Amino acid sequence: MAAACVSKAVLGVETSCDETGVAVYRHPDGLIAHRLYSQATMHAEFGGVVPELASRDHVRKLLPLVMATMADADLTLQQLGGVAYTAGPGLAGALLVGAGVACALAWALRIPAIGVHHMEGHLLAPLLETDPPAPPFVALLVSGGHSMLVHVRAVGDYELLGETLDDAAGEAFDKTAMLLGLPYPGGPALAALAEHGRPDAYAFTRPLLDRPGLDFSFSGLKTQVMLAWRRSDCSESVRADVAASFQAAVVETLVEKCRRALASVGSRRLVVAGGVGANRALRAALAEAGAHRGFRTWFPRPEFCTDNGAMIAHAGALRLAVGQHEDQSIRVHPRWPLESMVPLVA
Repeated sequence: MAAACVSKAVLGVETSCDETGVAVYRHPDGLIAHRLYSQATMHAEFGGVVPELASRDHVRKLLPLVMATMADADLTLQQLGGVAYTAGPGLAGALLVGAGVACALAWALRIPAIGVHHMEGHLLAPLLETDPPAPPFVALLVSGGHSMLVHVRAVGDYELLGETLDDAAGEAFDKTAMLLGLPYPGGPALAALAEHGRPDAYAFTRPLLDRPGLDFSFSGLKTQVMLAWRRSDCSESVRADVAASFQAAVVETLVEKCRRALASVGSRRLVVAGGVGANRALRAALAEAGAHRGFRTWFPRPEFCTDNGAMIAHAGALRLAVGQHEDQSIRVHPRWPLESMVPLVA
């Protein structure tokens, strides 16, 4: 049954948090169509994601988005060879919406379904580009919920090198933006404001760079920003300086940890994925560091840094093509260690 997925299109469904993503991927053509609906406006009133509201909105939006994406691809559901969906990690209710719809479609169409690890989707997203990296490489996964460094020996063969001990980088961006009175979602707003400030205005700590290891910690940095802001006159120029100095501290920390991770495994290939991967300051700093240190960095296009269906369709298609698939049960894993993944074996 699964062998048909090698040449047939795979539908990808992403509902791990506050974005409803759908895409169609087919080997060897690549990505055929994709659509994304963001709930950011709905959650802005609350200053963050409300899980119950997120789940209900996925229920409303997912099936219309599936049909619209299939129309974009000029395909019928009967032409699908498989369905991939985000099985975790993420919000349990939101995950169940995507898993339920995906498994129901697979059962009705008598095609295989595969649950995809959300972070595996992210770290393989650069493979959707025209000049993809080949494993082994080091991946920096930085988003609102995750900050980790992973040694990717092969697809599905992952070694965790370091992770956050508290706030993820994206979470620190969002919380700092809220502290500065910026609109939700805070990360992009803070990055935009930082372009108008002085990155050396405040000497914020570069967390954990004074000791060995590849773990991250951003809660202390966030506290430093809070104290600096409360002691200031809260003017617009100070707001921009605080944002720029905070961003500079996070970027320098991420770049140095990446350099150390690459050296620890003897690699010169780095992949950066996740929402923070769209940050222009981080991209520029890694390009500069790579030019001096002799490594190259691959990024997904900005629209595929945040949660999306394309990365799920792609990661799922890889596994379906070698015969991996689920049974007919609907299972999700709100907590799912990346290193527990099964290697991709043809």
